Amino acid sequence: MRSILLVEDDFFDTMIVEKSFAKFSVQHKLYTAFNGIEALDMLLGRNGQEAMNPLPEVILLDLNMPKMNGHEFLEELRSQPKLRDIPVFITTTSAMDVDRLNAQNLGVAGYILKPIDFETSTDMVDSLSLLEKLLK
Repeated sequence: MRSILLVEDDFFDTMIVEKSFAKFSVQHKLYTAFNGIEALDMLLGRNGQEAMNPLPEVILLDLNMPKMNGHEFLEELRSQPKLRDIPVFITTTSAMDVDRLNAQNLGVAGYILKPIDFETSTDMVDSLSLLEKLLK
């Protein structure tokens, strides 16, 4: 089954994504990791986790997380030959230009500023359109 990996430490934000995917009828299975280390464990099959197979088609990534933040996760993801080409969308509360620039330098597909109002946000509609194209 086709899948998406959400890397998000905030339970409320995770629920918003789950509800929004249901509302927009996203047919992919949604996996959730609560930090970068847990996500890499899921992707690579480390620390008792079974490796995701097939790999997710897209990763939705928060930047500000404990243990391993989004930038550190992106660096590690891009260093892994079998993971480096997975498209990543950043979802974050950070509006700092330096965060956007660092993420863009690591090849993100999109950058979504939280909190997200999935019903009215032009950014979300644009991002969902891009996400749909990536998933086809």
